[in-house]
Amino acid sequence: MLACFNYQRGRERKPAHGYLCLLLIISVLVITSTACSNSNCQLLESCSSPTDCAPGLYCGNCPSMGKTQPTCTRGQAIIPTSIISGLPFNKYSWLVTHNAFSIVDAPLLTGSQRITFYNQEDSVTNQLRNGVRGLMLDMYDFAGDIWLCHSFQGQCYNITAFQPAINTLREVEAFLSENPSEIVTIIIEDYVRTPKGLSNLFTDAGLTKYWYPVSKMPRKGEDWPTVNDMVQSNHRLLVFTSVASKEADEGIAYQWRYMVENESGDGGIVPGSCPNRKESERLNSKKASLFLENHFPTIPVQSESCKEHSVSLLQMISTCYKAAGNVMPTFLAVNFYMRSEGGGVFDALDRMNGQTLCGCSTVTACQAGSPFGVCKNTTESNRNPMPSTAGSFSGSVELSGSASVPRFTKLLLYFFVSVSIDVVLFKFL
Repeated sequence: MLACFNYQRGRERKPAHGYLCLLLIISVLVITSTACSNSNCQLLESCSSPTDCAPGLYCGNCPSMGKTQPTCTRGQAIIPTSIISGLPFNKYSWLVTHNAFSIVDAPLLTGSQRITFYNQEDSVTNQLRNGVRGLMLDMYDFAGDIWLCHSFQGQCYNITAFQPAINTLREVEAFLSENPSEIVTIIIEDYVRTPKGLSNLFTDAGLTKYWYPVSKMPRKGEDWPTVNDMVQSNHRLLVFTSVASKEADEGIAYQWRYMVENESGDGGIVPGSCPNRKESERLNSKKASLFLENHFPTIPVQSESCKEHSVSLLQMISTCYKAAGNVMPTFLAVNFYMRSEGGGVFDALDRMNGQTLCGCSTVTACQAGSPFGVCKNTTESNRNPMPSTAGSFSGSVELSGSASVPRFTKLLLYFFVSVSIDVVLFKFL
């Protein structure tokens, strides 16, 4: 377009050329003025700032898939019960955040530089507001209290600790109090040895009033009560522990008595394979009616997670669905849940719920009261899949800083060298 303004000595511009330049300038101005902004940009439309995208979307990209141009990307889940309600709890598919507490840029509360992996990018409150309904939490005895740690060998250290567990549980309590029709599941990787430690913790957090009693949980693979019944009775918090003895000692359900689960980490994302983890019954077992699908690598990398939540996620869901005897996962656990090339885990959950709840390609095509398989046209709504019935959850969809693997590797090396030196010195003292 600069050619329109070039001055060529000794030549006169022809009138036609001037008109063409004028039209070109006008067309550029029109295109610029009609570009979406101010929360008007829809799914996969180009954006340049966080405020460009419609509610439930954020402005992001996926360089690991060659998509460097920012586009409006899904950042919130559709709550399936807002479209089809009244079915057993286990008939729905719910989003779970793996190591929900292990958050990039989380404050350092122990006075030490943290040396561990990170799995999420926003607060637990924000996760819940964005439609997460399950939290995987690692709990340890630490500093005279129970802490959330991302550690190893059953021991929490200053450099692997995040915060006292009661802080996160109070976030859950506040959410349940503010949202009286929502149900939350907590899955604990349990390293707490303090007698009655967990039961006292949940009592202190004010969560026992929402507690789903172990005595009422289906033990032989039957359906769970309907979500409506669970809400009506205020049994809106399901808690599972990895320690079997705590079911009798503290009234906390032993996870693999009620749930089947595929392998976690790299073993759970091998194309064409969906093995159960060793503690779990086989995925097609009829002894449990809850099914947890893990979909995350052993080493979490933020920049790769958008790729992990693309076609490979849908393929693994299909593989695990078949391995479970054509049963859809009740829970889908992921890292960095908002990262994707467009729809990501939210689109996958829409498909899962659509197939199970109404026999449609997406839950947004379901129609309450219609026969199974009767679906409405969703072509237009695909521009922004968040229906008016999605709920009023308004969690931020902004992404935070980066936790790089090279930085972690250096810190981890420093840690092991330090520990080795301490052990050697201890032997000689």
